[in-house]
Amino acid sequence: MSTLTSITRTYTFCAAHRLHTDQLPDDVNQKIFGKCNNLNGHGHNYTVQVTVQGELNTETGLVTDVSQLDQIVQGTIVARFDHQHLNFDSAFQNLTTTGENLARVIWGLLVKRIPTGQLEKIGVIETRDNFFEYVGDPKS
Repeated sequence: MSTLTSITRTYTFCAAHRLHTDQLPDDVNQKIFGKCNNLNGHGHNYTVQVTVQGELNTETGLVTDVSQLDQIVQGTIVARFDHQHLNFDSAFQNLTTTGENLARVIWGLLVKRIPTGQLEKIGVIETRDNFFEYVGDPKS
């Protein structure tokens, strides 16, 4: 019987961003991103879902050390992005600050830091209508 199981933990932070890419002219940015291209940016209350998959520890019945995972995500993700402007973060130097890219960046920051088990996916809730999910290579 397989004991492969997943746990998803939820974290929140508030951050601002401006949807804009220097690869396109200003009028095209405005057309594509609309009000989200506002020069001063805008903000969201982001919810991040971190899903870890692995074999259950036979002694604890857990996939991963939840308190250690919480410390890692709080220190690596929440402390870095909370009340910041994402466009000024080095991870977005060459990326548009879309929810899709935010999920990918968070994956890259966490994938090698999971205490036990392996990162299965990252979910980012940006608004009531926007949910982004990224599944990368857990060995990358």
